[in-house]
Amino acid sequence: MTYFNIDEIHNLNHLYKINLINSCAGFKSANLIATKSTENNTNVAIFSSVIHLGSAPPLLGFILRPTSVPRNTYENIMETGYYTINHVHEKIIKDAHHTSAKYDCSISEFDVTNLETIYKNNFFVPFVKDCPIQIAMKFVEEYDIKSNNTKLVIGEIQELYIQDELLKDDGFIDLSEGKIATINGLNGYAIPTLKERFEYQKPIK
Repeated sequence: MTYFNIDEIHNLNHLYKINLINSCAGFKSANLIATKSTENNTNVAIFSSVIHLGSAPPLLGFILRPTSVPRNTYENIMETGYYTINHVHEKIIKDAHHTSAKYDCSISEFDVTNLETIYKNNFFVPFVKDCPIQIAMKFVEEYDIKSNNTKLVIGEIQELYIQDELLKDDGFIDLSEGKIATINGLNGYAIPTLKERFEYQKPIK
């Protein structure tokens, strides 16, 4: 196996290092977070850090990179308190990835890609049209991570839309049936396939 110690990691070429460290944690979720400013300017950006934090209340979090430079997603959430999380699927991978480009807040990524907005149930922020899972979120709190100046942003699910065939009788959502993407590192995308589900495990007596 190839081996790196911490000193070697610190001294790696910058691009090699970020590829290495972003890949070593494993496959990550691929989500488009959509926001809208108080001036009604929409924004959508790809995130690979959305995580489940709890079911009662239903909380999701995501990691935001340092806000020492403009972060339209964060600024809009702080202004309005609302955002949507939309799962990236196979047909929109290229456009979804392009939302990582740094556009001015006056330019909506919806206008420079083939991604489309759709509004539902009078929610202030748009969803991304045709995404198999669309989640309306309300900002709850944030935590500063001092070690690298990132933020953990936490929100509560307000509304949840799921493509019918993905939702099973026990509440399980089969992401593979929706051709939902996952991210390998910074710019690698895969479409996982569900292999097997297991029963709740108890200690062997």
